[in-house]
Amino acid sequence: MQDEINEKVIALSIRGTKITARILQQAIKAILAEVQKELSKKQQTIPHGKQTLKQLMRQNAGVSNIEITEDNIKAFEHTPVIASHGKQTVKEYLEEWVENHGKANLRPSTFASYKSHIRNHIVPYVGHVQLNQLSPAMLDNMFQQLFDKGLSNSTVRYAQRILSVSMEHARKYHYIEYNPARDVITKFGKQGKTPDPYTIEQMQQFMSKVIGTEWEMPVMLAGLYGLRISEILGLRWRNVDLEKGTFGVVEQLPFKVPAGTKELSEMAPTKSNDRILPITDLTRPYFEQQLALQTRRKELTAAAGVPYYDNDLVVAKPDGAPYRRDAVSSNFGQLVRHLEMPHIRFHDLRHTAATNMHQLTGDFYTVGEILGHSLKGIGMSLGISTNLEAVTAQYVDVRLERKKDVLDTYHKALHPQKETAETEHKPKPAKKRSSEMEL
Repeated sequence: MQDEINEKVIALSIRGTKITARILQQAIKAILAEVQKELSKKQQTIPHGKQTLKQLMRQNAGVSNIEITEDNIKAFEHTPVIASHGKQTVKEYLEEWVENHGKANLRPSTFASYKSHIRNHIVPYVGHVQLNQLSPAMLDNMFQQLFDKGLSNSTVRYAQRILSVSMEHARKYHYIEYNPARDVITKFGKQGKTPDPYTIEQMQQFMSKVIGTEWEMPVMLAGLYGLRISEILGLRWRNVDLEKGTFGVVEQLPFKVPAGTKELSEMAPTKSNDRILPITDLTRPYFEQQLALQTRRKELTAAAGVPYYDNDLVVAKPDGAPYRRDAVSSNFGQLVRHLEMPHIRFHDLRHTAATNMHQLTGDFYTVGEILGHSLKGIGMSLGISTNLEAVTAQYVDVRLERKKDVLDTYHKALHPQKETAETEHKPKPAKKRSSEMEL
């Protein structure tokens, strides 16, 4: 930086009758010494470090006195955009991103959903665009085309969500300077209303219509215990203990079982922590009758010389093969319409169990343990909030007896006649058990 040069006029006054060259020389030396002393004082008082612009101007030094240290050097850093990555197309980036990010961070079902939306709803419209040329206007135009195509608000919003997450990662990777998905002006309406869970009366009506059908066991496990569809289809008899009156939810059906699968080599882990649930007196008949039914099927198929694929599944096809979760979900919608029941999805049976158990008992935490939910998860499911800290859960011991109390309360509310029969025959336990076997 070029130094400033200041020109100053110095007035010299010397007292004496006769000025010689020697006297003039001494006077000039004295003046120079004073000037040097003043300069030294100024240099000592120049502050260092962080200063305001006004302070710098007073020193007549401008920004030349800003001291760059280890503490403030980050303020001068600027990471440039990686041009080579920014030149790839949106299609190339998204396909690589979903493979790297999805497999490591998403559940299999969510991972498959991301890939499907990218392939069907994003790539056909902006896949050819260079990544660093993607703009909010292009995305708004894409969303409008999706709406014009007749796609639902939730589907288009899901595409926006995928783009927002993926483009934010591209920004953090320094492939692009900003996230174009954050600046779109498309207004997304509210999400479609989730069907209301069934009341006790509606659940009684629904159960009465599926008793004796293939739907009886899966509807019971979902609507009375709140199991997820994959947990129901992956429940095996080896994890059911009728003597102790418990069953363990410790595994689930693998995601996307291929069509035509007859035998399963392995199961997948559950989404939540493994849990042990009690078999109540009112649900025991469902387990016992299901086991007896499958035993008869094995005997008949063996007698007929027809293969039976024994996967040890509690809920299985007549030949023992596993059901596919997407087929069950689809067929359930047809079942509800055929029975002329209020519209719900299969997963809403889980919400039904959660809501009814909580309304009957008010035991927020135990209901969450039965469903395999965290405190936050069960709160969101029930639409309530809690101030319990996560660490609190470590010291709350929900014993099997408490789970049984909550489940008994709910199951007896669904079978009021059974409760009356139990009261009438209370002195005779044998008759009570016989009565409970009737569905």
